Amino acid sequence: MRNLRSALAMTGAFALAATGAAPALAQQQPGQLTVLRTIDADNYDPIRSTATAAAEIVYLLADTLVSVDYDMQTIQPLLAESWEVSDDGLTYTFNLRDDVKFCSGRDMTAEDVVYSFERWLGPDSASPTKFRGGNLAEIRAVDDHTVEYVLEEPYSDLMFQLALSFASVVDREAVEELGENFGVQGFGGTGPYCWNSWTPRQEVVLDKNPHYTWGPPAYENGTPQVERMVWRVIPESNTLMAAMQAGQADLTYYMPPFAVPSLQAIPTMTVQQQENYLYDNFVGFKVDKPVMNDPAVRRAINQAVNRDALAQAAFFGLGTPLHSLLNPKVIDFDAQTVELTPAFDRDAAIATLEEAGWEPGADGIRVKDGQRASFLLYGIRNQQNPVMAEGMQADLRAVGIEMEIQLWDATAAWGRLATQEFDAFMLSYPYVTATEALSLYFRSTQMPTPNRMNWDNEETDRLIDEARQATDDETRKAAIGAAQRQLVEADVWLPIVSQPMILVTGQRVEGARPHGVYGAGIYKGLDISLTN
Repeated sequence: MRNLRSALAMTGAFALAATGAAPALAQQQPGQLTVLRTIDADNYDPIRSTATAAAEIVYLLADTLVSVDYDMQTIQPLLAESWEVSDDGLTYTFNLRDDVKFCSGRDMTAEDVVYSFERWLGPDSASPTKFRGGNLAEIRAVDDHTVEYVLEEPYSDLMFQLALSFASVVDREAVEELGENFGVQGFGGTGPYCWNSWTPRQEVVLDKNPHYTWGPPAYENGTPQVERMVWRVIPESNTLMAAMQAGQADLTYYMPPFAVPSLQAIPTMTVQQQENYLYDNFVGFKVDKPVMNDPAVRRAINQAVNRDALAQAAFFGLGTPLHSLLNPKVIDFDAQTVELTPAFDRDAAIATLEEAGWEPGADGIRVKDGQRASFLLYGIRNQQNPVMAEGMQADLRAVGIEMEIQLWDATAAWGRLATQEFDAFMLSYPYVTATEALSLYFRSTQMPTPNRMNWDNEETDRLIDEARQATDDETRKAAIGAAQRQLVEADVWLPIVSQPMILVTGQRVEGARPHGVYGAGIYKGLDISLTN
């Protein structure tokens, strides 16, 4: 173990010297928590970025009306200390705390909440997450500490969506002062930390909000315990690992899975996993493209791919293979989908293809009506995707299906994934409820992205809308369960693995616990403290 640590430290030192990043890993400072991650966001305006790398910072800079507990099931107070919902499900009345201040020291009132939501959901908003707020009819300030949120139609998922970073309350004065540079050159919020600086692709520096006392009840402490947080970007996994081992950083949840067993053996390291984390990897099929438009091919792919082996290879046993469309721990998961999801069975995959008329060609790839069973997969190049894609490629070749792979750097991938030039795609995504997951990816209104499958089905839309508009739990669960079963039987996706959330902390850190809402590993981080 000592030799491995030494080798990794040397690897990290050489990498830092080569990239000129050595100053970013200077000796730790008292009162400063240094967090390492491998990626940065495009900006930190909550309504402009969908990146999880943005959310993890925005949660520290700003608050939402409500919060999510560690169980990813329970909505708790935050800026709103209580709320009521009308019998028809159209009006939500939020009773705000009266002791909240922005980082500037200005009191937060209902008017600030109204401004923030109109900025996010108003007719002039171009926010890519606008749909998450439901069909808003009006939001109004009844008095300084009461807000009414009025919908045009019921929206059963609203409370969970209002806990996400997109629904953050921001300081109007800061927005007006910074204009397009809000979230780029500065920020104004009510979060436990305040904006200090951002150097893109290098670091974000946050300072303790001296006014903050209203943390959500999931935490033992209502106030931040750390004076400063510095979030540093270390793209290379071995360098990140070496920095943690050398004590040059305090915390990360971007540790490569292969490193976790060795870190667990180091007495000065603490490794924790969030068992309720919801962040899944899948392959989606463009159902209107040749080959992919054959349900038999999609079914055979689901039968031919060994999810257990892919999860083991890519996540070293830390990820959970997905044998259902959604994670079984999500709200309103339909248990019947486990039985309906095809099990790994190579012989069954071959039989499915042959029954549908796909016969082996001269090169071993199956052919039907002159069309080869060949398709092109797009995805983002990261540590896990090449491993999973190559494993899938081998599994499919064994049954006579050819999968070509094209993985792109994240800077180019999103543009490529917005085109129609591929047949299937590999992505991962965070979610909180089953209704959210299906609304995001499978409604026809979401075409061409994020419904990149071009799945245009009236029954799917009807079921999802019924779940979204339900005013009771039983109706919502029945409708979204039926939608899950329909999509599984149509094999629109190949679910692969639910990613792990692994929080690694050094010997200075106390009180850290992995959270994980929308990929944010420490959420508000209020219980984290430093011993020196």
